[in-house]
Formats: sequence, C-alpha cells, structure tokens
Amino acid sequence: MKRKFLTNLALLLVLNLLVKPFWIFGIDRSVQNLVGAEEYGLYFSLFSFSVLINIILDLGITNFNNRSVAQNPHIVSEYFSKIIPLKFALSLIYAFIVILAGLMVGYSAEQFQLLYLLIFNNFLLSFILYLRSNISGLQFYKTDSLLSVLDRLIMILICSLLLWGHITDEPFRISWFVYAQTFSYLLTMGVALVVVLSKSGRIRLNFNLRYGLKILKQSYPYALLILLMSFFNRIDSVMIERMLNDGKEQAGIYAQAFRLLDAVVMFAFLFAGLLLPMFSNMLKNNEAVGPLLKLSFSLLIVPAITLVVASAFYGEEIMAMLYHEHVDVSSRIFIRLIFAFLFISTTYIFGTLLTANGSLKQLNMLAAVTVFLNIGLNLLLIPRFKAEGAAYASVASQGFFAISQVFLARKIFDLRSDYSTTIRLVVFAICLVLTGIMLETTNISWIISFLGLSFLGLAFSWALGILNPKEVLEILRAS
Repeated sequence: MKRKFLTNLALLLVLNLLVKPFWIFGIDRSVQNLVGAEEYGLYFSLFSFSVLINIILDLGITNFNNRSVAQNPHIVSEYFSKIIPLKFALSLIYAFIVILAGLMVGYSAEQFQLLYLLIFNNFLLSFILYLRSNISGLQFYKTDSLLSVLDRLIMILICSLLLWGHITDEPFRISWFVYAQTFSYLLTMGVALVVVLSKSGRIRLNFNLRYGLKILKQSYPYALLILLMSFFNRIDSVMIERMLNDGKEQAGIYAQAFRLLDAVVMFAFLFAGLLLPMFSNMLKNNEAVGPLLKLSFSLLIVPAITLVVASAFYGEEIMAMLYHEHVDVSSRIFIRLIFAFLFISTTYIFGTLLTANGSLKQLNMLAAVTVFLNIGLNLLLIPRFKAEGAAYASVASQGFFAISQVFLARKIFDLRSDYSTTIRLVVFAICLVLTGIMLETTNISWIISFLGLSFLGLAFSWALGILNPKEVLEILRAS
C-alpha cells in the first residue's frame, strides 16, 4: 500500500505543480490586482458566504460514498443511481437557504447577481467531487488525478484569453472570472460523468425517498463535520466584511494573504484525497496503518515546516512581488496566517485516518468546540486588529483542532509516542530558523535565499533521518 501511495502521490503532485501554481500566481493574482482589493474582497466575501453552508449540497454523501465504494466496489452502480436524484433535491434546498440567508444578511441586488452564479458553481463543483469519489473509491487513482486539475486547466485557458488575449477593450470584471469557473466546471463534470458511467455500466436513475433518507442517516456525521470545518475555515472573511466599516477593503486585503495559504493547502488536500480510500481499505482488511501514517505525515510535515519558516523570513518580499496594493498590511497577515498550514497539514493526515475509521462523533465534538473558539476569537480580535486579528484567530483554532486529533488518533489506534521523530522535527525547525537568520546577514537575493532555504530543508530532513530516500526508493522498487 505504501508503494501505491507514493506512486500515485507523485503523479498527483506533478500534475498539480504543473497547473495550479500558474493558476494561483498567474491567473488569480492577476485578477486580484486588476479588479482591486474592494471588488475582489466583495467576491471573496460572497464566495466564503456561499461555501459556509454548501455542505447542504452534499450532506457528507461524497466522503461516505468514497469510503463505502473503497470497501465494497460492487455497490457503485446501486449507489450512483439513487444518489444523483438525491443530490439534485439537496441542490434546490441549498439554493433556497443561501438566498434566504443573503436576504437576512442584507445583500444588495448587485451582490445577489454574483451570489446566484456562485450558488450554481458550488452545485457543479459538488457533483464533480461526488463523481470523483466513485473513481478514487474504485482505486482508479491516476484517472482521478487527471480530473483533479482539469477544471483549473480549462480556467487557465479561458482567463488567459480574457486577461491577455486582447479580445475586448473593456476592463476585466470579476463576473467574467466567475463565468469562467462555470464553464470549466460544466466541462469537467461532463468528463467525470462519462468516466463513472464507463466504470459502473448502465444505470437507471431512481429517486427513492426511503433509500435516500437511509443514505443521509449514514452520511450525516460526515456532513456535520464538513459544515463545522467550513465555518472555522471560512467565517473569518464574512465576519471581516460585516463587522468593519471598511469591511470590503479589509476582506480584500485578508484575501491576498489567505489565497496563498489556500494555494499550499491544495497540495495538503491531495494527501487526504489519496489517503481516505487507502486507509478505509486497510482498516477493513485489518492491516496496520501505522507505517503509512508515519510515511505520509513525514512527507507532508517536512515541506510544511520548510515553507512556514521561509515565509516567515520572506513574507513581505513574497507579497510585494505578487500584489500592488496594501502590501505592508497583507504581508503581516500572511506571515501570521501561514503558521496555520502546519496544523492543517496535520489535520489532513490524522483527521483522514479518523474519518476512514468512522470516528465521526469524536471529530464532530472537536470541530464544534473549534467553531466556538474561532468565532469567539474573531469577535474579540477583528474590531481591535481588523483583518490581522482574523489571522490570529485562524491559527489558534486550527492549532487546537489539529493537536486534539493527534491525541485522539493515538488513543483510538493505540499509537506509540514517537519522541524520536518529534525531537528530530524540532531540531529540523531550529536548523531552518538559524539558516534563515544567517542568510539575512548576506547580500544574496531573497529569491535565491528562499530557494536555498527550501533545498537545505530537504537536506536537513535527510541528515536527521526524518525522510529516508533509500526507504522511499525501496518502496517504489517493491513489486
């Protein structure tokens, strides 16, 4: 299983490194700079608002389906025929609730025009993720990897034409960005649907209310977990925009920093998407998960620590290179916010194992406490520190959630305390910090220093035995 994990992870990372960095730093950044902090802040706030309750689109069906199909591949056709009509019904309920909530919040007609598009886009994305859960559950990881970047690849082509193709003399509008998302999601959903049908065979859609309620009863713990996590991941920008007089601008400034965190989180999410069906299958077959857990955590936490340390030293230079406005404020936010990546990475490893095990009750209790912690900290810190306060709240709440999951996983799986690895990680971080301090005293370009620190991080991890290239090669060579 470790060999399967490494080979498919390598493919996932290569595809995403080819596509997503250009999307983030070429397309998304250009859009933010062109439309300005206030207009992008409005979009970002509305997007976060629409995401807060988009779990209604799915109610945990995707994670439940992925785990179930991974353990029982023969059920894919039966589940598929009954879940699709159910998801359409949930989509109507979601749209109604979001529109009603928008009216209660007091959004204007202009804001609603954008919100309608975002509602439809979330509907499409939900279907794509559900279709992909069937593909990865059936162990077709390479196909799923290709689908994971298809929507972004299409958006890059469309947005490149709009940004640099000189096909119009009008200034770029944020609505064009959203329309590009719609088109790319439609095409990707079509391709994913064809793939699933080719694997499952002919199906006949059948809306069965009793069967649908049965599935929802089984999937609702997944839904609750995703809902709670969405709140403490996305509520910050909504609270910034609603609580402050200059809320739109502050939300736009926060978005500059958050988008970089969101970018690196995408790569951590790849681990979770690959590990969930693998852990599920291993637990069903009573296989030891410890070796895969340690391998995946080491492979993710080493680059996470390296990135956080390098960003802490060169956060201002990074933001100045990417953005034209509010660099001084957004860089401070970024330097603080990036520390959340350490905890999010931990969650995507240990939280995925707990999800595969079905430990949803405990996870939901932890997530509920984290929501109250996050909202409370935001209410306390945003009025005083504005967008920077939301960054502090995010890091604190993510830290609580991640550390709690580590202790929970140790208790459930009777994992031994690995003090050796913990000490090595601390020494590793100290070595990076000392190297960063030394590099700051030189006249070397910050880009070269950033890259040098990153490569030295890899060397330190090998020297300390956190990552073992020989072990990785032996796993890859194994039949």
